[in-house]
Amino acid sequence: MRVGVDVGGTKTLAVAVDEAGRVLGIERRPTGRGAAAVVEGIAAVVEVLAGGRALDALGVGVPGQIAGDGVVRHALNLGIAEFDLAAALAARLGLRPTVDNDVRAAAVGARALLPGVDSLAYLNLGTGVAAGIVRDGMPWRGARGAAGEIGHLSVDPAGPVCPCGQRGCIESLAGGASVAARWGRPSAFPVADVFDAAAAGDPFGGSLQADVVRGVAAAAQLLVLTADVDVVVLGGGVSHLGERLLGPVRTALRAAASGSAFLASLDLADRVVPVPSGAPVGAVGAALLAEAPAGVVPG
Repeated sequence: MRVGVDVGGTKTLAVAVDEAGRVLGIERRPTGRGAAAVVEGIAAVVEVLAGGRALDALGVGVPGQIAGDGVVRHALNLGIAEFDLAAALAARLGLRPTVDNDVRAAAVGARALLPGVDSLAYLNLGTGVAAGIVRDGMPWRGARGAAGEIGHLSVDPAGPVCPCGQRGCIESLAGGASVAARWGRPSAFPVADVFDAAAAGDPFGGSLQADVVRGVAAAAQLLVLTADVDVVVLGGGVSHLGERLLGPVRTALRAAASGSAFLASLDLADRVVPVPSGAPVGAVGAALLAEAPAGVVPG
């Protein structure tokens, strides 16, 4: 049995999988802030799933920049600037995990659930925007572990100001935190409220919805043009809008291609697909990426 853990800004979700990648059990709990709290949260869900049994491997997907050494850098939403998570978990559990970026892990999980797809980009639409790219079943990390960090590419110099200092970044248009800040109204899911308001004819809601759609469409087009992946999978919290988001994004991509024979030849709209419904792709991907000595009992 192997365990994969997906550490998010609000929850830590773990799955146990068998040799075929089938999910045997799921455990979750809120994510604490700071390195020590993150370690304890991961250890807690792993120990529950292990139930005293030996694990073959443990994988952890976590926000931030991870270059392959198990050190997490710039995971600011977890309160971590730089931390050797792999070493800390090895000391805590007696099992050294494979640690990778959470979006890359989700890309691997999505690829496993989409048979017949050789390459994909998992476009994570959450608090921010980033992508994980998979080719031949393995994630593409880039030279410094930053491949897929497309959120701060500006696609509209006259667009909204982004925290990075630019205007019109993809993340400033389609990131959940940016949409919430611009919407400015208390809500558990501001992006859904924006889409509801747009459907009811609210002009401001309509303007924000249009920005979300063009941001996602720009990201999808960018990923196809740069990596030429088979599909772009929409994942993350914002993707839970389902067809309310997917339909307009496909419409925007078809409109962009209507004046370009080159873009039309790429079938951009048909290459954007939803994440498999209800699947814990981040945790499954972390489990599939895991490499560790067998026969170690966490605890």
